[in-house]
Amino acid sequence: MQSVKLDAVYDVLFKRYGPQDWWPGDGPFEIMIGAILTQNTAWTNVEKAIANLKHAGMFDASKITGSTISKLARLIRPSGYFNIKAQRLKNFCKWYLSKGGFEALDTLDTDSLRRDLLSVNGIGYETADDILLYAFHRPVFVIDAYTRRLFSRLEIVDGTEHYDKMRVCIEQSLQENQICGNCDRKNNKKSQSLLVGLYNEYHALIVYHGKHICRKRPQCRACCVKTLCPSAAIFLENH
Repeated sequence: MQSVKLDAVYDVLFKRYGPQDWWPGDGPFEIMIGAILTQNTAWTNVEKAIANLKHAGMFDASKITGSTISKLARLIRPSGYFNIKAQRLKNFCKWYLSKGGFEALDTLDTDSLRRDLLSVNGIGYETADDILLYAFHRPVFVIDAYTRRLFSRLEIVDGTEHYDKMRVCIEQSLQENQICGNCDRKNNKKSQSLLVGLYNEYHALIVYHGKHICRKRPQCRACCVKTLCPSAAIFLENH
């Protein structure tokens, strides 16, 4: 893992796009539900599904748990894969209530909370880390398809690493690098808050860049990090 390159990429992306103000959502519960619904769909579709749940008076963990799959599926239909996601919502909300809700879960350390989230049927690594970072404000770097694509093209990773191996390497590199030079190792809360802010912003910048520039067919001529990217040099040479 090349920490200097991670530092440089963040600086260029932030200078180009500015703060992203992520994650959209009115409170932790909405962020958690949104993280489940956004699997394999655009956020605009998630917003429609959440609006449907609210309009029907169903945006509540107890009501979701007590609902039928068919009713939930109808309400969240805009999010796609609605039957599967309806079951995932029920699984998550049943677990959420059994654990005592947000306040009780927030008392757990990050590793324990992550293990608990991953025990829920339908919650994978990326969704769990979305919830940890954006709902619980824990210092966990989210790895998604945009991250793998960008960092593999930059030759920071090879792109085939296991999720957790890539996540841990990125976290360690960012913590060791000057990008987090203001982290106060003697003040754990301050250090954690700085890391949460960094991981939040970096992930959001990667998603924006991946959606608009670093696509499956990259828009290298318009790319702000092309001078750092070996793949861009090859692409531009051949196009």
